[in-house]
Amino acid sequence: MVRAEGWIGFAIRTIFGRSSHPVSTLTSPLAVPLRRLLPALLAALLSPLAHTDAQAARACAACAEWNVPQRPFRIFGDTYYVGTHGLGAILVTSPAGHVLIDGALPESAPLIRANIEALGFRIGDVKMILNSHAHYDHAGGIAELQRASGAAVWASPRSAPVLAAGRSGTDDPQFGVLFDYPAVPRVQAFAFGDTLRVGPLALVPHATPGHTAGGTTWTWRSCDGARCLDMVYADSQTPVSADGFLYSRNTTYPTARDDFARGEATLESLPCDVLLTPHPGASRMWERISPDGAPTDSLVDRGACARYAREARQALAQRLERERTGAVK
Repeated sequence: MVRAEGWIGFAIRTIFGRSSHPVSTLTSPLAVPLRRLLPALLAALLSPLAHTDAQAARACAACAEWNVPQRPFRIFGDTYYVGTHGLGAILVTSPAGHVLIDGALPESAPLIRANIEALGFRIGDVKMILNSHAHYDHAGGIAELQRASGAAVWASPRSAPVLAAGRSGTDDPQFGVLFDYPAVPRVQAFAFGDTLRVGPLALVPHATPGHTAGGTTWTWRSCDGARCLDMVYADSQTPVSADGFLYSRNTTYPTARDDFARGEATLESLPCDVLLTPHPGASRMWERISPDGAPTDSLVDRGACARYAREARQALAQRLERERTGAVK
């Protein structure tokens, strides 16, 4: 793992010949000419300047920390981490084409593309882009990544119109405090129960709403030789909201409380060897990765999904208690 100055600073020093570490000493994720990545890295640094005045007036306090660059790495088999340090983006690869899950922030798109290419893959070989939930910090970069790759974008029936509009609707618990993001053209809606395929890859969506009405968890199998693992990219399960929204009673998303319970039960039932999440810290990702960015034996944790669901259930119970006592209004 390399933090902001380390990854971008290292890349720029290497590009201009001032790095104390020759490229030949690097592990495989950086074994491509870094000069090819300079435009993407500079775009990532400069793209926040392109925000509209209205968005700039409401600065995102967490976005800079979320968007700290992260060196990409192989998680297991054909599954790779290509997101930023604070926001997940997962690449599942095959000779017939790749699947990308989530696009992080609008300003994350150049970093995600650079990470894909640093691993030796082509952005044009990404054939499908999927989403966990349609907030600006997970869907914000999808429009640019779709433009760069030509990939088809698929989302849940409740998320698809949000992606197409680039803004959340009134049924979102955080409506009114969320940032808009570039609208995604040609979004296709899947049905829960479908299996989405690119060549030999087969990814299955599971409804895990509550955080948003269209929240989706993704599962697939990744193999390394004869060993195969069940991968789970579990959507956010945090009961956060704008002021005035109550999970115990509201008129804009009245099923939110029950939806959380349904999603938690789903997560507990899934075959789960490796848990990944849109915010990596929520699944303790960086506790399971060595300092050089390599997965450790603790990455495989068959109790992680059940524990994630249990912690989500506890968080909702605490939120409902605060609403009951008037601490949240």
